[in-house]
Amino acid sequence: MKNGKAKLALVAGGAGFLGSHLCDRLLAEGMEVLCLDNLQTGRMENLRHLERDSRFNFVQADISEPLPAALSASRIRPTRIFNLACAASPPHYQADPEHTMLTSVLGTRSLLRLAEATGARFLQASTSEIYGDPEMHPQREDYWGNVNPTGPRACYDEGKRAAETLTFDFGRARRAEVRVVRIFNTYGPRMRADDGRVVSNVINQALADEDITIYGDGSQTRSFCYVDDLIEGIFRLMSLDATPPGAVNIGNPVELTVSDLVEKVLAMTGSRSRLVRCPLPVDDPRRRRPDITRARELLGWSPRVALAEGLKSTIAWFEQDMARPHRAAAPQPSAIAL
Repeated sequence: MKNGKAKLALVAGGAGFLGSHLCDRLLAEGMEVLCLDNLQTGRMENLRHLERDSRFNFVQADISEPLPAALSASRIRPTRIFNLACAASPPHYQADPEHTMLTSVLGTRSLLRLAEATGARFLQASTSEIYGDPEMHPQREDYWGNVNPTGPRACYDEGKRAAETLTFDFGRARRAEVRVVRIFNTYGPRMRADDGRVVSNVINQALADEDITIYGDGSQTRSFCYVDDLIEGIFRLMSLDATPPGAVNIGNPVELTVSDLVEKVLAMTGSRSRLVRCPLPVDDPRRRRPDITRARELLGWSPRVALAEGLKSTIAWFEQDMARPHRAAAPQPSAIAL
């Protein structure tokens, strides 16, 4: 590391939407950050503002493969390991389902073993998708879920469920001090325009005055949490000294339909887009809303950013992103490296 004085946090998936915001927060808290990413869905552009920060380092690597020597316990001594590495939107994780599953299983095991060897506290980023198409509403952490284990989403859903199992097994065996956060729908600046998520889809289509695709009849619901609120929840969970009783939901309990979201975005952008209805994807959840009682009681956390405020910031970011002349070739990661 360049500095060696501050506590070190390793963030796997740190070039992604959520991971890059987490890197920012950890640096703001005075930590050194080692960002690990294979750049499958993460982008160096998300980290460009950190390249001159002496407390930040980047290593390009894939956690589904053996970790590079630079990440061995003899080379680094992280105090915190955050595992956010995995493609998280259906178009991306379904493009290579084998890799998605192995990232969650082999990758999580590798990072847990590193936590065991170094004594680092470990946080696994799980997902509301482990609840599948839920029959319990809202979803509590003690709900086992309704997941199709052989469908097109299973590589992600079951991969994350397996990652949770590994994490809790390491915790029960006292091999590592562990935390599991179940992340519900999150939005904000640095989302990819092509990630296939409803917020990014609708905003980009609206800004371009293109047809807005609504899957199904638009009555399916989601609960949208702004990225700053999500990162605050993750930070508080990792900072909690007492071991949590299990996974912790982090998300916004305010539920609205996809049609309601589209109407809000159209009004805020002044778009002339038409609505086009498409078949609902296989195993797409009908309702999604977190019960955040555990987060409130353990962490004193609840979301603070209202949807209108968060959408305003997100729309502004996408407007700037659309106007930005993107490089023809991706920036070389060697510009930020150990």
